[in-house]
Amino acid sequence: MTILVTGGDGYVGWPTALRIATRTEDRVLAVDNFARRDWVEEVGSTSAVPIGWMDERLAAAREAHDAHNLSFLQGDLVEKEFVDELLTVHEPDVIVHAAAQPSAPYSQINGERANYTQHNNMQATRNLVFGLHEHDMTDTHFIETTTTGVYGAPEFPIPEGGAVMENQGERDDVPFPAMAGSWYHMTKSHDSANLRLAQSQFDIPISDVRTAIVYGTETDEARADDRLKTRFDFDYYFGTVGHRFCAQAVAGYPVTVYGKGEQRKPFISLEDAVEGLAELALVDPDERPDDLTVYNQVTRAISIVEIAETIADVGDEFDLDVAVEHFENPRDEDETHKMEIENAQYMHVIGEQAQDFEGGVRDIFETLTRYTETIEAHEDRFLPGVLEESED
Repeated sequence: MTILVTGGDGYVGWPTALRIATRTEDRVLAVDNFARRDWVEEVGSTSAVPIGWMDERLAAAREAHDAHNLSFLQGDLVEKEFVDELLTVHEPDVIVHAAAQPSAPYSQINGERANYTQHNNMQATRNLVFGLHEHDMTDTHFIETTTTGVYGAPEFPIPEGGAVMENQGERDDVPFPAMAGSWYHMTKSHDSANLRLAQSQFDIPISDVRTAIVYGTETDEARADDRLKTRFDFDYYFGTVGHRFCAQAVAGYPVTVYGKGEQRKPFISLEDAVEGLAELALVDPDERPDDLTVYNQVTRAISIVEIAETIADVGDEFDLDVAVEHFENPRDEDETHKMEIENAQYMHVIGEQAQDFEGGVRDIFETLTRYTETIEAHEDRFLPGVLEESED
């Protein structure tokens, strides 16, 4: 059996490929075009954690975990010829599709970035599912990481996938309406709709894994060797809110909460995100779903101010004097929205939560305090003002 992991150089994709390779003797092929490295450099930032090129990572995987079944191929999934060759030569039984331009702020910079994000993300997904159909590979389990951002911020608990609509006394289950708030999130809304259509028309077994905000620096496998570490972005464009707050703390600045910060967002640790994707990839072929299943890849919702206060508390363990300061919110958002999101199906996949937010913050500080110079050299990328600058 061959398991294909796209976005195999990325923050989630690389540790997912590594975990799968350590749990099976089947072949695991990671694919990437290294574009994430270019995007981050383009906005004037870098990964806080030094990351080697793939030959170095693969060597470390073989030495630390005897993962001789893990290999890598460079290529662009937007190019249909590449995708056709990839599928026909390697004939994957499972595809974990984690390749995308993942930054909402990057997609909002201007029309050029919005167009790039939408073309890049949706074209790659369409090429893959049409390739499976056209090459008679519709038994391949297609697992895509979309995003919980497709749900927006409704006032009612978010279901795990569908919704019930009632009109004139009649009820039916329907896909949750697209309520995305950025050009990036809209790509995942379209992907979710396209995956539903692909399952209906091509009969491909599909798992739509709607990923929450991922935090953390470590997975079990990566602890064995620094060469196995995944990237860690801390800038406004590619660093998530918790990662930016941690960078501010390490650099000696207050943690900056916009407005009240009482709104809750869905979160999951890197460890728990990787575990779910690996478990889905390794499901026995006879037990795979034969239709489309939606998983809310989230372990809990956390308020922005709770994130800041947790970072301040954990910072004490690292001799960091972290203050929490509130700034005027430049975003138009409900600062008290209490998100609720169902996740029973995903929790069934991972069994139980492996790491809470406090543990993830501790891992982040253990990592970032080793690279304080890198953080400080790019402080203009995560301090207040970058947000306003990006929205001009």
